[in-house]
Amino acid sequence: MAMLNRVHLNGLRAVETVARLGSLSAAASELNVSASAVSQQVKRTEEQLGQALFERTASGLVLTEFGNVFTARLGAGFRELAQAVALADETSECTLVVSVAPAFASKWLLPRLSRHFARHPNVLLRIDASGRIADLDHSDIDVGIRMGDGKWPGVRAELLLAQEVFPVCAPSIAARLKSIEDLAQTCAIIDERSMISWDSWFEAAGVKPVTFLKGARFTDPMLCLESAIAGHGVMLAWQLLTADALADGRLVAPFGVRAESGLGYWLVTSASKSESRKVRDFKAWIREEIEATMAQFGGLDSAA
Repeated sequence: MAMLNRVHLNGLRAVETVARLGSLSAAASELNVSASAVSQQVKRTEEQLGQALFERTASGLVLTEFGNVFTARLGAGFRELAQAVALADETSECTLVVSVAPAFASKWLLPRLSRHFARHPNVLLRIDASGRIADLDHSDIDVGIRMGDGKWPGVRAELLLAQEVFPVCAPSIAARLKSIEDLAQTCAIIDERSMISWDSWFEAAGVKPVTFLKGARFTDPMLCLESAIAGHGVMLAWQLLTADALADGRLVAPFGVRAESGLGYWLVTSASKSESRKVRDFKAWIREEIEATMAQFGGLDSAA
């Protein structure tokens, strides 16, 4: 290893390329440098090795006896390096990194991932669950799922699902809600970081806002959801956050009114990068899953 410390890799690469292609000009073309630069790198490497690798003849460079043995092993070494890099590339190609908010990942995406694994067994899916907005141009993230209005610079944004909001609560509380006015006798579960408000839902319902009893307040929608399931009050929620809890009866949507929020879930990718097959496949898969989930909401409007 000490020997390698005094020999520059660029010089070894130049020697290997000249030996393989047979001329300085051909090596220069492959390495995208001038022929004189290749010649200098070869000469410098010979000085570092203390051995002549080529004879300078009128017809060009000819390998010496030592050069033949040396470059044969050097070529084998570079082929091993190329295979190692290809292995890294192959691993990267088979890994799909998805950036998504923790609530979306935990309450909707995670229970459905087994179907993606089954459909694309050669793709390793890595979920980057974070509330931050990922930099798609300077990270290993392939695709993001963001909630908002879709107006983010430097990305391609495709609407996945327009967000609609509606009250949800435990069945025991829903049994006491005969009308919207009865909400005044319940506690509101509040997400302090939410981008949605009750006012838009009351407007869609065509009634004046009611004043709730004071209830629990959280800074995380997952905690709000668990609080609603535990029977602590009524939460203003949206489709994907509550889909499974509504389907299995842990939650009830006591009124058949949904309000547009002006927000949505969006699939985002870098505007400066071409989309890979694994990204296109993921997009197709998640759209199918969204469609299947929304089919469950057919009975929501008839709930009372």
